[in-house]
Amino acid sequence: MELPIDHFRLLGVSPTTDGQTVLHTLQQRLDRVPDQGFTLDTLQARADLLRASAELLADEQRRHLYEMELTAIAGGEGASIAALEIPPSKEVAGLLLLMEAGQAIEAFEQAHRGLQPPQAPALGSSREADLTLLAGLACQAAARDFAAERRYEAAARTLQQGLQLLQRMGQMPEQRRKLEQERDNLLPYRVLDLLSRDLSATQERAEGLALLEQLVQKRGGLEGEADPSFPTAEFQPFFKQIRPFLTVQEQVDLFSRWAQSGSSTADFLASHALTAAGFVQRKPERVRAAHDRLLASGQAGMEPFLACQQLLLGDIEAAESLFAQGASDELRQWAREQGDGPLAGVCAYCRDWLSREVLPGFRDIEAEADLEAWFADRDVQAYVEQQDRIRARAVAAVSRSSTPGTLDALPPWPPLPDELPPNDTAADFPAEQDEESEDDTLWDGPFWAGWSLPALPAWAAAPGWKAPVGIAAAMAAVAAIAAGSWLALRPRAVVQPIPVQPMAEQPAAQQPATQQPAAPAAKPAAKPDLPLTASTPTEAQLRTLLEAWLASKAAVLAGSPPAHNLAELARPGVVAKLESQQSANASRSETESVNAIVQSFSITEQGPSRVAADVALTYSDERRNASGQVIGRTPNSELRNIYVFARDDDTWRLASFRPSR
Repeated sequence: MELPIDHFRLLGVSPTTDGQTVLHTLQQRLDRVPDQGFTLDTLQARADLLRASAELLADEQRRHLYEMELTAIAGGEGASIAALEIPPSKEVAGLLLLMEAGQAIEAFEQAHRGLQPPQAPALGSSREADLTLLAGLACQAAARDFAAERRYEAAARTLQQGLQLLQRMGQMPEQRRKLEQERDNLLPYRVLDLLSRDLSATQERAEGLALLEQLVQKRGGLEGEADPSFPTAEFQPFFKQIRPFLTVQEQVDLFSRWAQSGSSTADFLASHALTAAGFVQRKPERVRAAHDRLLASGQAGMEPFLACQQLLLGDIEAAESLFAQGASDELRQWAREQGDGPLAGVCAYCRDWLSREVLPGFRDIEAEADLEAWFADRDVQAYVEQQDRIRARAVAAVSRSSTPGTLDALPPWPPLPDELPPNDTAADFPAEQDEESEDDTLWDGPFWAGWSLPALPAWAAAPGWKAPVGIAAAMAAVAAIAAGSWLALRPRAVVQPIPVQPMAEQPAAQQPATQQPAAPAAKPAAKPDLPLTASTPTEAQLRTLLEAWLASKAAVLAGSPPAHNLAELARPGVVAKLESQQSANASRSETESVNAIVQSFSITEQGPSRVAADVALTYSDERRNASGQVIGRTPNSELRNIYVFARDDDTWRLASFRPSR
């Protein structure tokens, strides 16, 4: 057989070594006999080969001729290399010296071929035992050489080939165990090797992803400790090194799957990946999915991140509220230094959050946290407008149901009868009573008003829930920030400024902190005395009755006594709903500051015992906890409702309301 090596490398000397040094090196090599368990025949053959090389190199004439041959081979055409002819009886010894010379992979490959039919030695022979031992040792040495070159996948494949060979031979169980251990220890490095390859290497990268999942499963998840050979102190730096080699979609898919097993870390990372994908691709739907995932995870301390996502979705009120809830004192101080008003601080934090934590760490993303470009994008603007329409439909549906649904699925409103019996039973007043029974809060505003972290209603935390917040108002509120300026995308659409209505019964501390002074509402006609007992009330009288109810209701929700007797303003069922809502607030130590201003009032149908009026009003609210901290807010909105008044015992009262078509 031929060994791909020359006499210099076989003996372990350089071409400039003199004859005396050659003989000294020979003696050292003979003294260092391998002790892995080779037979005496192989060890003696090894010594013979070393002596033959030393004798040639110590003889000046023979050495000169040999060097000329090496020069001719090196200068010749083709891929010729120097090689030594080894007799078959010294084959194992030659491969052993090849491995000692640092050519372990060549030694393993030739040993592997030597154990295959028809070259395979006789079963049970000393040659078979020596060749198998050599194959196991050369396999291990070759894998270590590959690992030193950071060719981890090649190292693992070599170890796997050696394992299969030794298993087929049925020998060397201890060596097999060592090979298995080294192969398993290479798993993280194999992942790094495969995932760091070019994106066009789809097969190799797919294998790397599969190995990464295998590695995480072996640990018992990202937070697991089931693999003692890879403790958290080593796994976390490894994982940080791996992430930049993954594309954003690969991270979304991986983290989403791992989150299904209950990993909070995976949930958090999936939210960040979705946010990055949505921001770079200008797809607000992905940012919404990221927000909903993070919200549904219920993890503590996520409010600043949720605030950033709400800002990207155009809901500035929610962004400011969430940031105020979750930011530390130091972060709030930093935010105040970024510009005038809380919006500037939230925007600066969002930009910093995108730059530092969200956009870095993806193979296929190189983007700046340009918020102005984000809001100027047409797809983003279209999404915002769509959310405005969703919000408008949700507001219109509030009086029909406390559960989000489709307006088209609701039955049509029945026509108004000419006469209305003077009582409150469902049988005598079916349509209005049904409307009241479905409206849990019976307030002239959105059913979603006042939600806050971390205590969310179950439906709000459900996957796919869409909070119909005041996006149009949020987008219009974007103003100057830090040293740059925001692009005002469009004027306010549905939402209008709310004039402040004085509430003498409500303490000043309960007034919403965000209200701005505005011109007072137009004064209605002269107010008649309440209760309203006129047989045929005028439009002005009914408007005054409605305004008295709205003001009294606001006072009750703010924790103050109403200015009027509620029983003189609304039917018992309506009053009971209000008292139930106030009791629920009190049980949570919360108060509501509400502004509802009637802008227009027009009677549409009128009978002796029942009147319907089409009313336009502006509405906003703010919810505070026991310490006075804002925990929820509904922005200024324009509503249009049909209010129904009924005459009971010669007294007109509010019976119910519904959205105006």
